[in-house]
Order: sequence, then structure tokens, then C-alpha cells
Amino acid sequence: MSTGRVRTKKKACSSEQSPDNLPLRSSGRQVKKKAAEAADDDDEALEKKYRKCEKAGCTATCPVCFASAAERCAKNGYTSRWYHLSCGEHFCNECFDHYYRSHKDGYEKYTAWKRIWTSNGKSEPSPKAFMADQQLPYWVQCTKPDCGKWRQLTKEIQLTPQIAKTYRCGMKLNNSTKTEGSDQCSMPEDLRVAEVSDHWWYSMLILPPLLKDSVAAPFLAAYYPDCVGMSPSCTSTNRLPGESNLVKLEHLKSVPNVTVPGMNKYFQPFYQPNECGKALCVRPDVMELDELYEFPEYSRDPTMYLALRNLILALWYTNCKEALTPQKCIHHIIVRGLVRIRCVQEMERILHFMTRKGLINTGILSVSPDQYLLPKEYHNKSVIIVGAGAAGLAAARQLHNFGIKVIILEAKDRIGGRVWDDKTFKGVTVGRGAQIVNGCVNNPMALMCEQLGIKMHKLGERCDLIQEGGRITDPTIDKRMDFHFNAILDVVSEWRKDKTQHQDVPLGEKIQEIYKAFIQESGIQFSELEEKVLQFHLSNLEYACGSNLSQVSARSWDHNEFFAQFAGDHTLLTVGYSTVIEKLAEGLDIRLNFPVQSIDYSGEEVQLTTADGTVWTTQKVLVTVPLALLQNNTIQFSPPLSEKKIKAINSLGAGVIEKIALQFPYRFWDSKIQGADFFGHVPPNSSQRGLFSVFYDMDPEGKESILMSVVTGDAVMTIKNLDDKQVLQQCMTVLRELFKEQEVPDPVKFFVTRWSNDPWLQMAYSFVKTGGSGEAYDIIAEDIQGKVFFAGEATNRHFPQTVTGAYLSGVREASKIAAF
Repeated sequence: MSTGRVRTKKKACSSEQSPDNLPLRSSGRQVKKKAAEAADDDDEALEKKYRKCEKAGCTATCPVCFASAAERCAKNGYTSRWYHLSCGEHFCNECFDHYYRSHKDGYEKYTAWKRIWTSNGKSEPSPKAFMADQQLPYWVQCTKPDCGKWRQLTKEIQLTPQIAKTYRCGMKLNNSTKTEGSDQCSMPEDLRVAEVSDHWWYSMLILPPLLKDSVAAPFLAAYYPDCVGMSPSCTSTNRLPGESNLVKLEHLKSVPNVTVPGMNKYFQPFYQPNECGKALCVRPDVMELDELYEFPEYSRDPTMYLALRNLILALWYTNCKEALTPQKCIHHIIVRGLVRIRCVQEMERILHFMTRKGLINTGILSVSPDQYLLPKEYHNKSVIIVGAGAAGLAAARQLHNFGIKVIILEAKDRIGGRVWDDKTFKGVTVGRGAQIVNGCVNNPMALMCEQLGIKMHKLGERCDLIQEGGRITDPTIDKRMDFHFNAILDVVSEWRKDKTQHQDVPLGEKIQEIYKAFIQESGIQFSELEEKVLQFHLSNLEYACGSNLSQVSARSWDHNEFFAQFAGDHTLLTVGYSTVIEKLAEGLDIRLNFPVQSIDYSGEEVQLTTADGTVWTTQKVLVTVPLALLQNNTIQFSPPLSEKKIKAINSLGAGVIEKIALQFPYRFWDSKIQGADFFGHVPPNSSQRGLFSVFYDMDPEGKESILMSVVTGDAVMTIKNLDDKQVLQQCMTVLRELFKEQEVPDPVKFFVTRWSNDPWLQMAYSFVKTGGSGEAYDIIAEDIQGKVFFAGEATNRHFPQTVTGAYLSGVREASKIAAF
């Protein structure tokens, strides 16, 4: 239609002016002119009655004003201009003026909103943003199972989670909850609702949705709300009125760890501004690469995705003991307009993606078959997992919860792999394998402890170094040698910057070289005691690497430090990792004493043969055996593994440490250690480095009398050919030297581990050998043809050597298997 034409009337000629003086002709022209003007007036009347939205591509032929704010609101009639928010939502020029013009009644309300928005937000506080944030009616879905229709609430109704949770068609929301009639669900749904699902509808949306009262708000008070998908007009962002953004933000930046009342202190899912280097943390204002890959449509404007992802993460960490379902999320999505329907639809997609990736709905959750966490299209897979350690059980738990059929084949007569707790000591669980959690912030072990209601004991930092003879080393000497030790490692870091793998040397050799050069250049002479304390710190490094330093790569010994690591407290899991492992295994199909001898993936399906001759057929297989078993070809692959993968497997080392635990009739060490969680043993010479270098008190409550110590580096070979009693004798000799001033009783019970002798384990944890690199972890983790997958600590480049790393590798592979 025309937008209105400017018309000019021709000046009528008088008889005096007319050259021909022909009144009849003149009269004919006037009749025609009057007829044309009458037709134009009809056009103007039609134009005044209807006017299209001027937004290119808008499908609304007869827009209706949702605002009804001005006395002369156009309703569904004529206005000089329609303002477009979405293809189903417009407001008229009269309602625009009502709020925008300073002499109109709504101006004060608009300016008050504008002040709040400006003080909190980063985006422009425009009239359109005001209408979307304050005037659009809410939409809510009927919760009746056989209905589910969307209904528009009246303008004055404020949607709350409670209303969204309980709403049924026809429900009166002003003063009562009575329904207007039982047949309200039979009323047809607004035609605009069907359009919301279409791709074009979202592309015609003028403003991205900003959630109100998001559960994520307490986590994200240091951000501009509209940068993380929340409305700046929402008071729950905790911003102070009148306070400048800069001052507020700078103040909050100085307190990076945001804790939410009632929430586990180790749960910090979002980075705070200017914060980095914290494992399993997300930027609330930026999409991660895998998110962009999965949802490329949000690459230009990620606001909706961020709003929903941040909400889902916050809801999960608010209550991680129950599976987070779409139904539990929907009523927390508070946003005005038809876009709420789109948000609910998108939330389900995002929730399933986050579940599959193991960002939420993970840990020891167990779901029944009618509550599987992923839709039916994921269920048509069968998987066999080789190994029931932390990696295998983590993957099995995830896949089972997704609705995928899983069987675990375990060679040993127990689950857990390198997690093995001894519960025969009176009153205390002692881990023969792992028992310490290194860095608890966002650590999935902390999450599972929360799910199980387990308290983690924070380890103190104090570690007195006791010399043979019983003297406690002066802390200043320890600090000085710790400084020199770290300075040597800093020089190693500087040296390796421009070195290739071919230029690599053993870490022990490089440390010795730097140490000698330092002594020569500085002229400093260390005392005999200082030399011994340096040996203690070297033994600690061998403990971390799981090997003598002569085997370890100087170039890549700490390759994973380039990635964000787990921050926060180091804790002792006093109940033992087995409590978590057993819960992960609950309800899974685990076949013990079934060593897998071969895996044939040459056909369409994968065939596994176990030692008893049984042939198992499956679509996909996940191998989680320790690195040492892969190195020793314990499992035959057909076709054989690629040269690249074999090279990666052999470029890593199968590190070994051993443990000894001793229970005594009383706590003879208390008076000397004074409540510390552990104490160190200064080796008398370098040949005894790593022989019982640290002793841990295994009962933080001080009721039981149990010490545990480790054997590392060359000392592992020293005890390998000794029997348990001989190892005990050596350990008691050390203890009696450290506590020479008092009587040290004989232990009433003890054990010595033999991890290297276990045919199905043969190791403790991996390290990078000289000439290797951290990339080997990624290469071992690569799947083969989408049929054979690999997990375990030696496949986790970011977090190797830990139960956490093994667990996360299982979650990672479960995600990959589900996606194939």
C-alpha cells in the first residue's frame, strides 16, 4: 500500500484567462478531477485503517499493538508507524509516544527504567528494549500432560517460577487459582506460537532475550548482566543503585571467588572477570569452541545461548544430587514475549548437549529406564568397556544414564583398577592406590563427594622435615632450598623454549647440569644438610613423575601445566576413593575375571575374545586398560594399531610408586608433629632418596594410629626384591631414626603394595619419557574408525596421573561414543 501521497491541485482557469473561452470543456475536466479525488480519499481511508509493518520480511499483514498503553492506542487499526519486536509482536506509534515523549504520562516510568538499565547494563536502553523488558506479555505453557498449549498472560501478570510450574489453561492468576472451566485446554492455541519454531522467526527477532531473576545471577554479579544473558533491570544482579559500573566491577574483580550461600565452596563453574587458569571453568560471556561447533547459529549473537547455558549450569550446581531435566529448567526461564517459547525449545537442545559433554548430569547419578538423560535417537547403540577402573566405570555410568546398552569386562576379581582401598585397619580406610585429591575446585571428585554427602579433609601445608637422628630441620633452610630447587626448574623451563623433541635430554641430567653451573658461577657452597634437603625435594619430584628423573623428559615433564589445572585445597579422601568407585558401579553390568585377549574391528561390528574363549560382539568398544598393558601387547588388535599410536604409547613411561601403611598401638609422633597431616624424611644420602620420603597421618581425627609412606624413584627397585617383612624392617629403621628421642613401638598391622607385580596393572601412573611429548596422550586417546575408543589417565593430556584424569577421560569418551 502507499504510505500517503502529496497532491497538488491545478489552478482552475477563469473565462478571462481562457484563450478559447470554452466553458463546456472546462466543466468536463472538473468532473473528472472530483471523481479522482474521491477515489484518492477512499485509498486514504483504507490506509488509515490498516498499515503493514515496515520491517523487511515481517509476515504480520495486520499488526496488533500489544502495549495498549496510550489512550489513542491503535490496537489493530491505523498508526503512522509500527515498531517491530518479532513477527508476532508490534507496538504502535501512539504507545511509543506515550513512553518516549516527555509530556506524556508514561515518560516517567520509561526514564526510571532507563536509569536502572544504564547503571547496570552495557546495551542501549532504547524504547524497544523497554517494551521488550517491561511491556510485552508473558507466555506460559499448560502443565497438563495431555495439553501443553502455550497461552499468553494478560499484561499485568508477572510470570514467576511457581506460576510456570503449576499453570493450566484457564487458570486465574490475579486473586485465585480457580480455573474458568474444565474445557479450557480445548481452546485452540494462538497461531503465532507455531511460527516461533521456524528458523526465520528467530532471525526476525529485534532484541535477544534477557532472562529475569536467573538462578545464575548470584554467580555473575561481577559481569554486565546483558553480557551474560540477563536483564539489567533485574535487581537480583546485586548492583548498587547509583554506583558507577567501573567502580562496582573493579571492586568485584578483587574478590574473584564468588561463593553462593548453601553451595559447596569447591563449586566455581564460572570464571570471574580477569580470572583464568582454573580447570573446568567456563566464561559466562563467551561461547567455547565446542559450543560454537554444535550451535553455529549463535556465533553472531550468542546472548540466548549464554543465558540458557549459564542458567542450566547454575541450576546443576545448586542441586547436583538429582538429574537436571528440561522440566526442572523450564519454569526458571523468565523472559517476556513469544521468545520465551523459543527459549524453552532451545533449552532442551542445550541441556542435552551439556549432558552429553558431561558438563552437567554427571558423577554418581543413577537414572531409571524411563528417565534416560538423552532422547531415544541416542539409545540404539551397544558398547563393551574393557576395564572397570575409574575411566571404565565413569564411561559406563554416563552411557548407561544416556540409555545406551553397556557391558564391562574386567580381568581382575575386583573393580577399581588402581583404586584399591584397604579397610582391614581398625577404624580407618587406607588407599593402597590413590587417596589424595589434588586441587578440589571444580574437581569431579568434589562433586561426587557432595552427591554422596562425604566430607573431604583439607590437608594442611605444614610439613616438617625430620633428619635421621631426630632433629627437625630449620624451616628457613627448607625454604631456601625449596627456592633454589624451583629456580633450577625455572631454568629448565627457559632452556626448553626453543628445543625440539630430538634435542630433549633426561630431566635428572639437566637438573644436575644447571645445579653444577649455578655452584660454579655463584660461588655459593651448600652445607651438607642443605644438600640433603635438596635431595628431599628431588624425591618429591620423582613422586610427582612416578619415575627416576633419569627416565623423564626435561622438555615435557610438566606438559600439562600449560593447561588450566584444578585449584584450591588438596584433600585426603578419608573414606577412600572406593566409596565413589562402588557407587559409580552400582547397577552396571560388570563381568569380573574376564581378561580380554583380542579385539577385532575389521568387520562392521567389533569382536572381543576373552581368555575363556568367549567371543563378544558389539558396535563399539572402549579400552581403558593401563598404559603398561598396551605397551606389553596384552591385547591383540586386528588390524594392528597404527604406527603413530604405537609410537605414542611407547613414548610415555609406565611409572611406579609403592606404598607402605603401618598401624601402631599408639600415636608416638603426635608431640613432635603437633597436628600436621604429614612430615618429611630428609634422606641421609642421595642413594636413599625416595625411600619413605613422606609419612602421612591417615586419621585426621587423631583417634587411630596409622602412618602411610611412599617409595619413589630408584628406591622402588631397592625394595622390589625384598619381601614385605624386609621392607617393614627398613621402614621401622627410618622411623626410629626420625623419632630417636623416644620409643617407637612395633606396628600391630601393615601392608606393602606391589603394583609393578600385578599382571593386570603393572604400574602406578604415566609420565613423558625423554624424547616424548604431551601430544602422545592425545594420540593414544584417538578413536579408530569410530569403533574402538580409548580412555584412562594415560589418554588425558590435561589431567594425567590422577583418578580425576581417568574419570574425566571416561566421561569424554562416553560423549564421543554417544555422538557417533
